[in-house]
Amino acid sequence: MRDIAYLELVCPAGTPAALRTAIDAGADTVYCGFRDCTNARNYPGLNFDAKELREGVAYAHARGRWVIVAINTFPRAGDIGPWHRAIDTAAECGADAVILADIGLLDYAMRKHPNLRRHLSVQAAASNPLSIDFYRETFGISRVVLPRVLEVDEVATLISRMKVEAEVFAFGSVGTMVEGRCTLSSYITGRSPSSDGVCAPAEFVHYREDGAFMESCLGDVVTNRYAKNENAAYPTPCKCRLVTNDNASYLFEEPVGLNAVSILPQLKAAGVTALKIEGRQRSRAYVGQVVTAFRAVLDALARGETMPQAAADLHAIAEGGRETLSALKKGWK
Repeated sequence: MRDIAYLELVCPAGTPAALRTAIDAGADTVYCGFRDCTNARNYPGLNFDAKELREGVAYAHARGRWVIVAINTFPRAGDIGPWHRAIDTAAECGADAVILADIGLLDYAMRKHPNLRRHLSVQAAASNPLSIDFYRETFGISRVVLPRVLEVDEVATLISRMKVEAEVFAFGSVGTMVEGRCTLSSYITGRSPSSDGVCAPAEFVHYREDGAFMESCLGDVVTNRYAKNENAAYPTPCKCRLVTNDNASYLFEEPVGLNAVSILPQLKAAGVTALKIEGRQRSRAYVGQVVTAFRAVLDALARGETMPQAAADLHAIAEGGRETLSALKKGWK
């Protein structure tokens, strides 16, 4: 392993330009995906082909950084080819690790490319010692990306009982915390986030005015209704506003951003290895701003200094203009 001064900073790269931006801003590691259904951010204009990945790996390695490839969707029955090719290509391009969720893909990567590090995706939802030990003993995983359902104390307890590295989300989308909601996007659009890698595809998104209000729609389904002075979020089913008992509210998840910068010392004390910044679909300007701020904070903490002003810079770019520690600090307990 490399010598990481404090916590490893794992940052998103939706494009080759974003990869270079993240590296230049101070990312220890970047993660990216191929331009197909094998990764969970399969959107037009994003992701990498083999040539771009090879160039990105060379750029990162020349600066002592890592590149990880997310192959974190689940193959369709009878159509394993794209996923096997993605693992092969990642290995051939010199990637430092692959992020996998499907046990068949973990088995393939272990047998075909035993020297390629295998990280267990959050999509696998492994959140207890027995499940993590299963993946380590059976498929030789080196790291688990923990689901966003654990409090800091729970993270610490889990890490004390497992024998692999732990990566936790520190900034970006809160993500779903109730199983099954991705099925809603499949039901509405016919395209699966789990196998096609796309939630709320852009071609299904549209907005329309209704008197003094604006409605956001996914296909024929109205997901939200906004007053003129409200910010309109992207119409993903998990962040829709639902009417119950004549009251419209965010029952599942509000448009709010995760920001764990205030508890980084607690995460380090818990034994966390790496911090994951979410946002491969974000612009390179966003990536540069977030990575620069986190780099300044982590460097200051490594020197034993107090939290720098850069921490405050993150507040303004949280999703929906609001931020939360989410399950890391379960205020509802």
